[in-house]
Amino acid sequence: MLVLAGAAVVLGGCTALVVGGAGGGARDERPASPIADDSSITAAVRSRLAADRYVGQFDVAVATYNGRVTLSGTVGSTVARDQAGRLAAGVDGVSAVTNNLKVGTE
Repeated sequence: MLVLAGAAVVLGGCTALVVGGAGGGARDERPASPIADDSSITAAVRSRLAADRYVGQFDVAVATYNGRVTLSGTVGSTVARDQAGRLAAGVDGVSAVTNNLKVGTE
């Protein structure tokens, strides 16, 4: 079985899975369930960011590990940066958000 969700590729029956954004193809030795949960969280955060009027126009990278979401990239204002953090924190399953978004052309 091959399931594509967010940045993860989940292969049924495998013990080690590769999760995109987790260190350039690093192997993730966790069981499939937390990997799938993180992939679902990443997809939900990306969807909320894309639909938002302040954040949707910017390319925000989202990475999730054990429910902890990290946002990175550049946005156009502090309003967009703060909104992205709030949106990510509002997704079910998110335990913490690290907002590394920069404002402007940094």
